[in-house]
Amino acid sequence: MPRRLFKRYMPDPASIREHKSLRFLGSLLHDPNLWHLNRHSVARAMAVGLFAAFLPIPLQMLLAAALAITVRGNIPIAVSLVWLTNPITMPAVFFCTYQTGAWLMDVPARTLPEELTWEWITNQLSTLWRPFLLGSVVTGLVLGALAYFMTMIYWRWWVARQWKRRKKSRM
Repeated sequence: MPRRLFKRYMPDPASIREHKSLRFLGSLLHDPNLWHLNRHSVARAMAVGLFAAFLPIPLQMLLAAALAITVRGNIPIAVSLVWLTNPITMPAVFFCTYQTGAWLMDVPARTLPEELTWEWITNQLSTLWRPFLLGSVVTGLVLGALAYFMTMIYWRWWVARQWKRRKKSRM
């Protein structure tokens, strides 16, 4: 079951609840759905984690955790998905989100100069930020929704497959 795979890499909920930097959240972290691995909490975590990963903001992990608490999704999964956009993958991801935003706004996408300078970036920022932000939000929403539905479908398929195997083994 997918639960075994996730449990192998999950931190202990008690250690997270008792961490001194998270005590201010109080009883919010005591909801069992925030730690249990069922198809609803994992699917919600996939959705909010991917959404937060594509937003070009600092403290994405805090946003993912707050959204997971709000929708009662699994916190460790939501927070870990934010690391899909890490310093290595971030340039490619953000370039694609900018291209998506430029396409949605029907504006010509800018190309990078041969020599990327701070002056070029500051001059072009006024025309780049709107398509970039729109592309980031839309990509995050679309991929988050896709991850939610794909997780729900995969989980149901996996459980049905396991039931069929058990049924065959009993015969």
